[in-house]
Amino acid sequence: MSASSIRRLQKRFILLSMTSLAIVIFIISCLMNIGNLITSRTAIKLLLTEICDNRGILPELSDEEIREFEEGEAETSYTDTLHYDLLSIFGVDRNVDALAPGYRDSTRFFAVLFNADDTLKEVKTERISAINTDAAVDLAKLAKDQGEGFGRSGAFYYKFDRYRDGSSIVVYMDCTAEIRAYLRVFYISMIIGLSLLLFAFPVICFFSNRAVQPEIRNAERQRQFITNASHELKTPLSVIRANTELLELMEGENEWIESTLRQVDHMNDLIKNLVQLSRSEETVDRSAMTEINVTEALRETVETFTPVATQAGKTLTADIQDEIHIVADRDTVEQLASLLIDNAIKYCDEDGTVSVNAAKKGKGIRLVVSNTYAEGKNQEYSRFFDRFYRADTSHSEQKKGYGIGLSIAQNIVQMYRGSIDVSWKDGVISFTCVIP
Repeated sequence: MSASSIRRLQKRFILLSMTSLAIVIFIISCLMNIGNLITSRTAIKLLLTEICDNRGILPELSDEEIREFEEGEAETSYTDTLHYDLLSIFGVDRNVDALAPGYRDSTRFFAVLFNADDTLKEVKTERISAINTDAAVDLAKLAKDQGEGFGRSGAFYYKFDRYRDGSSIVVYMDCTAEIRAYLRVFYISMIIGLSLLLFAFPVICFFSNRAVQPEIRNAERQRQFITNASHELKTPLSVIRANTELLELMEGENEWIESTLRQVDHMNDLIKNLVQLSRSEETVDRSAMTEINVTEALRETVETFTPVATQAGKTLTADIQDEIHIVADRDTVEQLASLLIDNAIKYCDEDGTVSVNAAKKGKGIRLVVSNTYAEGKNQEYSRFFDRFYRADTSHSEQKKGYGIGLSIAQNIVQMYRGSIDVSWKDGVISFTCVIP
């Protein structure tokens, strides 16, 4: 793996780490706010239920009840098992804050009682000054229309209950303070969550960078080793070729000498490809790039391969848009096109067609090299860019290569932060490159 590939892997790791952390923080925040909401609503419902049970009055606690509350022994008549099961998750028991004397004293509410025939019986607004009698009756009628139960209207929570004798009551309680407290917890949780993400980002970047540094150094040493070893191998191979050719002059041609020369050529080609692969993994020097005419570069490359395709019995066609200009290194663009066209010619069907198409895509270019490939239906396309992978091993002698070309092409595209994909449809395989 090259240094640039390791850097890309590091960026993906940072992205996944931050995404995972954001999801965890979001879930914790949601649970915390849901618990806070359930607790608040339960406390409100407790008070509304007590007021309804006492026909619009919130009785003061006796000294004994206050003592029991303070000692944690107070019990309520509220028996909503589901709410208490949920509350127990957050450590809230039956002695909720709704029973606290201070909370009860500051509670603002009004109650409207109705007779069994739904006529108005009594309006109690002494515990709230912001609502007059007429407004209280109107709000009570709206709650009655909703049916029996518990609900919310703006900053008020209400409860509509009916007694055994047929009479009914509607109690509205001003919960502005409770809503503000809930929102305060919500905003604090959001601020804390965002702060954690902002704090975690540089920490993850720092430690991930320290983790990949040894791998980057190893990748650089590996690349340097390949380059040095390739240069060192050229000398003995040159000597072997020279000695073999001299032996051929002295003793004449024979199959053993020809086999030796073929293997020397094979080794030279392999060394050349390894050096090319190593160089393709280097980071592109963007300061050295200039605006180039891609149309001209691609057409010249196609012309170079036209005799090769003809000799192989294939037809090479090109459809390249005029005046395509991008900022890039011309040599690498020509190398990319050469690798793809050479691969297409090698693996094209007998008497098949190779086509090269290029067009502008935004400020970049979209290059597609296709060839007829009838046997491409069940190939492992996910492995086509693996080093030394060859899809067709049954004709390895006829199709010279080392399975490196497509890997080099991928590295070139990645240097420009582009993409390369392979697809097969209706007997045609296509390699699509997008260079931004």
